[in-house]
Amino acid sequence: MVSCMVILFTGIVYGAEVDKDTGLLIAEHWETVRNNCTECHSAKLVTAQRGDRKTWTDIIRWMQATQGLWDFDAETENQILQYLSSNYAPQARGRRGPIPLLLMPPNP
Repeated sequence: MVSCMVILFTGIVYGAEVDKDTGLLIAEHWETVRNNCTECHSAKLVTAQRGDRKTWTDIIRWMQATQGLWDFDAETENQILQYLSSNYAPQARGRRGPIPLLLMPPNP
């Protein structure tokens, strides 16, 4: 129930639908990502990551060099990178910094 609420909440906040089978955000080229990336691993491995275009390119190159991922044609790779870097880009830091010591109460 909680996970459904989180997915639903995320969809409302960002205005994006989420594919119920994979958890991927439904946006331009999402099917290309689903069809290629979930052949070898769960989409959760995608949705748990964040990166800019270079980071996603490096991840793809690593999978091609070490995990047996096939080479993509230029159009497919561009679609995958466009989707990932747009929908799973780095997020602004969500936590505040530590409280300065001078504002902390004395430690007994």
